[in-house]
Amino acid sequence: MGHGGSMVNIGDLSPESAQHLLDKDCPPFESAPFVAGPPLHERRVAIVTTAGLHRRDDKNFDLSDLSYRVIPSDVRLQDLVMTQASVNFDRTGFQQDVNVVFPLDRLRELETAGEIGSIANFHYAFNGAGQLASAFEPTAREVGRMLKEDGVNAALLVPV
Repeated sequence: MGHGGSMVNIGDLSPESAQHLLDKDCPPFESAPFVAGPPLHERRVAIVTTAGLHRRDDKNFDLSDLSYRVIPSDVRLQDLVMTQASVNFDRTGFQQDVNVVFPLDRLRELETAGEIGSIANFHYAFNGAGQLASAFEPTAREVGRMLKEDGVNAALLVPV
């Protein structure tokens, strides 16, 4: 799975794995944003990932973990580790380039080029395995409040 750009057919999965995916709630979103924001070159951008990333000294994620880890903007990407709990997750991309799941270098380039206004002081990582998305609502709201306090008006959501 996940090699060479191939896509897995749900019919090829075990019944349990297929049902786990089918149970995920994927509500449709309107094509228009919920609120209008400033032009991109004025935006303050944060990353929110479900890759199970954190700094090496932070607590590891476990399978039923609904918490998050705070990742400061000045982090050295080589100091990030992944404790993504899903045994089905292919870590090859992360091992080759952390920007695949946490594109902080790309944001730094966009900020330097003036394409975005600034990078948030803090970014947030969840472990996206083992739970339905609705279970994360309380901690997602908490992260939303912290993003607002940091002046963030654009979040790059990186689902893994």
